[in-house]
Amino acid sequence: MVVKSTAVKVRHYKWDVEYMFWAPDCEERVVMGINGQFPGPTIRAEVGDTIHVDLTNKLSTEGVVIHWHGIRQLGTPWADGTASISQCPINPGETFTYRFVVDKAGTYFYHGHYGMQRSGGLYGTLIVEVPKGQHEPFHYDGEFNLLLSDWWHESIHEQEVGLSSKPLRWIGEPQTLLINGRGQYNCSLLPNFGNSSSTQCKFSGTEQCAPQILQVLPNKTYRVRLASTTALASLNIAIGNHKMIVVEADGNYVQPFTVDDLDIYSGESYSVLINTNQNPNKNYWISIGVRGRRPNTPPALTILNYKPTSASKLPTISPPITPAWNDYNHSKSFTKNIFALMGSHTPPATYDRRIALLNTQNRIDGFIKWAINNVSLVFPPTPYLGSIKFGLKSGFDQTNPPENFPSSYDIMSPPANPNTTTGSGVYRLRYNTTVDIILQNANALGANVSEIHPWHLHGHDFWVLGYGEGKFTKDDEAKFNLKNPPLRNTVVIFPYGWTALRFVADNPGAWAFHCHIEPHLHMGMGVVLASAVERVQGIPSNALTCGLTAKMFLKKKNIP
Repeated sequence: MVVKSTAVKVRHYKWDVEYMFWAPDCEERVVMGINGQFPGPTIRAEVGDTIHVDLTNKLSTEGVVIHWHGIRQLGTPWADGTASISQCPINPGETFTYRFVVDKAGTYFYHGHYGMQRSGGLYGTLIVEVPKGQHEPFHYDGEFNLLLSDWWHESIHEQEVGLSSKPLRWIGEPQTLLINGRGQYNCSLLPNFGNSSSTQCKFSGTEQCAPQILQVLPNKTYRVRLASTTALASLNIAIGNHKMIVVEADGNYVQPFTVDDLDIYSGESYSVLINTNQNPNKNYWISIGVRGRRPNTPPALTILNYKPTSASKLPTISPPITPAWNDYNHSKSFTKNIFALMGSHTPPATYDRRIALLNTQNRIDGFIKWAINNVSLVFPPTPYLGSIKFGLKSGFDQTNPPENFPSSYDIMSPPANPNTTTGSGVYRLRYNTTVDIILQNANALGANVSEIHPWHLHGHDFWVLGYGEGKFTKDDEAKFNLKNPPLRNTVVIFPYGWTALRFVADNPGAWAFHCHIEPHLHMGMGVVLASAVERVQGIPSNALTCGLTAKMFLKKKNIP
């Protein structure tokens, strides 16, 4: 949703990233916070504003970066905040300045993009509003931001070691779901629900885990901004007795449509409108539950409080029930009902290049990995942006990664011993060309198991041309929607299915494209795209103070 800015501002922030004790779900653990807050501070800006964040790493033993999810970083690819791709990790005690322009109104968020720091709580909300005096294509009287996440009691360092072990020690399902960093473990707001020894939990409201009460006035329209920064869980959200009108997806307006509940995958964001037209003498549950995986995590619950009804008055109506975790028809019905708002830009009618990416689970010497076209991504010590810009060919694998997978591959029954290889190659895209990507899902190592994978593209939005069942064939092109496909930055690929994307490689830089499930990326499920890196100017030297680029800058300064 690109709109013209009338008054440009520079919004300055000074942030310290540090570990701290916190009780997000009523049990104290160590979380990653910013300026003593969890989740991190919310940024609000207007289209055209410049965001200036001086980020100081107060972690004593590890680096850190921040990715600004959904911000395209036009002209500032080094500010994308992806370790080993756009920049070096910020070392303990060092400060790095992120400075970039927000060019599109919408609902976004930011999160750590080094190791599994997103799982550790390094995230927050970023809202870009239309400039004052301009209007969006819908009206609302007030708004709420709901940042959704999942939470483990096992530290991210334990999780990382487990994922790199033989045999694999899987992270398991999260202990808790969080809404704006708040959830309740081992107790429920509902009578006789969960494994609490008491019938219901009592909160004064000052606890770090106390549910945030959303207060509304009767007979008003509210915009609810939703963003999912979950590490694993696909979610479904519903508001008791209230329908939701979907109006935005990933910072792009969509044709409004009404739903009773909404699926949201990791990396996605939405805006929905609700009308507070229910009985004003009651309160209502907002419920968030797990989808796409057999859930072992209780729903997250909070209260929509009709003023002047007491916020402590629990709703008398049971909360909405999350659809069955494996009711994929329900999920597909919602996803396939998202279309671009009439008058939006349509995709080019044809493509210049097509890349098919097969998502598989494989082994390397007995270690379980995820792979794309039989290559499991490993990140080099020198960021791709620097290696490509300065012609450092030893910085990463110069072998072109596979553009496709064997036509004989049976996605329903993969090879019995599917060994794979590691790689750090790059898909190099000619500038301003139109690229199609076909995401193809398959059976994992376990029998009759094919998982949901939400894929996120950095530096670009893409048109979602369509979804299908089974293996993609040329005949499936007839199903493509070229009239009003939604423009997104994150998209889901369903079990045993395919998803087709189209985008224009018009943003010079090196960009990640990966599954947004944190452990899947950690296990190799991603690729790197690069286009017109030679056009990139003004890369800050402190973005590249590691690997081969560090040696290059030291040599220029004649430092031995």
